[in-house]
Amino acid sequence: MLVLSKPTIEQYSDIRNCIPSTLCSGIPLIDLSKPDSGHLIVKACEEFGFFKVINHGVPMEFITNLEAKAVRFFSLPLSEKEKAGPAAPLGYGNKSIGLNGDIGWVEYLLLTTNPDASSQSFLSVFGENQEKFRSALNDYVSAVRKMGCEILEQMADGLKLQPRNVFSKLLMDKQSDSVFRLNHYPPCPELQALNDTNMIGFGEHTDPQIISLLRSNNTSGLQISLRDGSWISVPPDQNSFFINVGDSLQVMTNGRFQSVRHRVLANSMKSRVSMIYFGGPPLSEKIAPLPSLMKGERSLYKEFTWFEYKKTAFNLRLADNRLVNFERIIAS
Repeated sequence: MLVLSKPTIEQYSDIRNCIPSTLCSGIPLIDLSKPDSGHLIVKACEEFGFFKVINHGVPMEFITNLEAKAVRFFSLPLSEKEKAGPAAPLGYGNKSIGLNGDIGWVEYLLLTTNPDASSQSFLSVFGENQEKFRSALNDYVSAVRKMGCEILEQMADGLKLQPRNVFSKLLMDKQSDSVFRLNHYPPCPELQALNDTNMIGFGEHTDPQIISLLRSNNTSGLQISLRDGSWISVPPDQNSFFINVGDSLQVMTNGRFQSVRHRVLANSMKSRVSMIYFGGPPLSEKIAPLPSLMKGERSLYKEFTWFEYKKTAFNLRLADNRLVNFERIIAS
């Protein structure tokens, strides 16, 4: 049994013989200012479920301002940070990920993106800087949501869907169940003594929402799984964003796009800070393959509401395949 109150390096899941540790330069790169972005986004979603975007339109001052406040928070004594927890699911979490036994070399803040609800009591840990943090958070989330909607609308253009806001309207809905996560992966000097052993910062998983927009500092650690099951390391780039296809988008495209399985490995010497916007639909939204994309195909998935899927995901382990519970059995 793991004793989380006194964590040691032996307690954490590690990956031995992790072959593809070299950085991969083949990650799809999308310039959002180019007129051909739509079909390139579709191609990246079909082949990787993951891509990098430049010329994203998110002001750098919004990025650096929020990151600085995140770094300041994670630099507080543990006793102070714990006043913002435990995560249930919103709030501060340390090493424990969810309620089903997953742990990692990570601490985090999970927040709602609804500005009317961002007065959660745990933000009082910021003291007199609470309003400054909330303002920085709202500026950043607003800009990243706008970018996410642009990506989804260009994606719709690439798929020749009408209306072009068929995906983005779910993020713009006032009832959108989107969340925002700040992750901090502290340095792990003990790894130097473990030679070829890589320790998990955040275990392999897919994101359940529609789309995830990630930005991190220049510390490596992020890896994605390719269709053949091999893992590649994603070169860090603090000036760009990385985009994940989520489970809900996989269903809406009837499997044409596949949610990307990804993980984060701990770094022996450098701290990694990442900021992720998870674009989700309203809780009551029905998720199913879009009829306009079916083209006579049979649906691979049963219809479900986002609330139903979220509840299922909450009760499973991080690495579990959540969609298997909603797949249709197709007779051969």
